Amino acid sequence: MTPSSDATIYLASRSPRRRELLRQVGVAADVLLLRADPRRGADVDEQPLAGEDAAIYVLRIARAKAAAGWQNMLRRKLPPHPLLAADTIVVLDGDIIGKPKSPLQAEETLRRLSGRRHHVLTAVALTCDGRTESRLSSSTVEFRELDGSEIERYVATREPLDKAGAYGLQGRAAAFARAVSGSPSGIVGLPLFETALLLREFGIVAV
Repeated sequence: MTPSSDATIYLASRSPRRRELLRQVGVAADVLLLRADPRRGADVDEQPLAGEDAAIYVLRIARAKAAAGWQNMLRRKLPPHPLLAADTIVVLDGDIIGKPKSPLQAEETLRRLSGRRHHVLTAVALTCDGRTESRLSSSTVEFRELDGSEIERYVATREPLDKAGAYGLQGRAAAFARAVSGSPSGIVGLPLFETALLLREFGIVAV
């Protein structure tokens, strides 16, 4: 990554959706990627702890990503800017559902979500000079009944393979959602209300 002269913050995420959402509220961000492949030494171990509450888990992972991103910034001797990280999970029957590891797992997840209501939790964390603050967004999505053929067609688009819960509400899966309550941007991956509050605490005004 080559830092841009107009960057306000670093974003420790490879999600183009999060960068677009920041841009939507007038915040320029340089992407600072974290290593995510466990086989190559992931920067953050995203395995839930035994019995860990979903809200505590997603906040812990967002803060860990922020800390890892800050260390990467220091190691690479980049110009210091506040660093934003986020993590999104789907919760169903108390189970934490992250990104599918394969198309087959994506299909299994969508079959579980079919005709049911689930929760989407997104945590955001902002760190700078030893200070880290975080916020949590909680939303609810209810899916209509999905038949096997449409699940297979959707997974074949590969859209769900990099998304928590194996779907993207900003994409084709919008046709699956019977009802949505909470933060639309939080469901997509970056709750703008909570993010703007965090930025303000660090002296960065969004919008």
